[in-house]
Amino acid sequence: MSATSATHTGTASPRSPQSSQPSQSPQQPPPSSHGRHVVAVVVLVPVLVALALWAFAWPAARTAPRDLPLGVAGPATAVTQVQKQLEEHEGAFEIHRYADEAAARDAIEDRTVYGAVVVTEQGPKLLTASAASPFVAQLLQQAVTQQAGGAQVRTVDVVPAAEDDPRGSALTSSVLPLTLAGIAAGAVVTLLGLRGRRAIVALVGASALVGLVAATLAGSWLGALTGNWWAQAGALSLATLAVGAAVAGLAALLGPAGIGLGGLLVMLLGNPFSGAATAPEMLPDPVGTIGQWLPPGAGVSLLRSISFFDGAAASGPALTLTWWAALGLGAILLGSALKGRKKATGPTLTEHEPAPAN
Repeated sequence: MSATSATHTGTASPRSPQSSQPSQSPQQPPPSSHGRHVVAVVVLVPVLVALALWAFAWPAARTAPRDLPLGVAGPATAVTQVQKQLEEHEGAFEIHRYADEAAARDAIEDRTVYGAVVVTEQGPKLLTASAASPFVAQLLQQAVTQQAGGAQVRTVDVVPAAEDDPRGSALTSSVLPLTLAGIAAGAVVTLLGLRGRRAIVALVGASALVGLVAATLAGSWLGALTGNWWAQAGALSLATLAVGAAVAGLAALLGPAGIGLGGLLVMLLGNPFSGAATAPEMLPDPVGTIGQWLPPGAGVSLLRSISFFDGAAASGPALTLTWWAALGLGAILLGSALKGRKKATGPTLTEHEPAPAN
């Protein structure tokens, strides 16, 4: 036998176990897994629809005054009689008594009450503030007219809404775009993989630009806002940052699922519970209160105070938005630190099992 044939019939070179096995295609999920996915979709979609209808339709269908702050001013005897008549609407109004019309006007301008009934020798006089809520101003006019037996009631709009937006439609419609802008900012920061300080810089910069653009459109172009333009831009920026930081913060702690959780929170609860179209006191309990704890409701209240009331009652909603922004940005830093620690404590080298020797 030749040397060449002897070489081919000799012991073959060692081969790794992986090379001796045929390549396997990626494992496909079993049919039972597909079935569970179908069931999940079939069940989840109706649940989300029911939740959305409950969040949006239920408060709108139950709109009515509930402890709505209303002032009464004038002589003590006459005021007591008017107060008793208003209290016949059980639970509708929270009555505040004032000595005269000037005190009632101050209370309206301070956002302590939505309006006031002033008892005069010529009959009742109604003071309203359509800037606080055109819906409530109209409601008060109807209620006082009915209380006066259908007689004509003199009405004075102490703090009117903007001339170009007397019904407050533009201001009300700005809630949803600002909410969507905040959600988009938080989602984009997460999906781009920005973490820590870079994510914070991106969110703050995007929110500042959103505030400038929104103030230009709503204030300068549409004429829906009055007052200091820079204050309006700051309020709009803070409202956007509160939403964006909340979404990005939840995503930093929970992963991509945090985007959905944050979006559902501000869209399905914050938006319909904000009371922007009516007033928080017009929504069922405790919806109005919850809405003011969430960024959309606090943002609308802050914007009204800054635009029409010279900053009166602005500290509460401003503090709420600041807390949301601070907690969200803190969650971003915490999530980044936790991921960095996990990488630092993880294995740096991958050990391979030695190939079996022949």
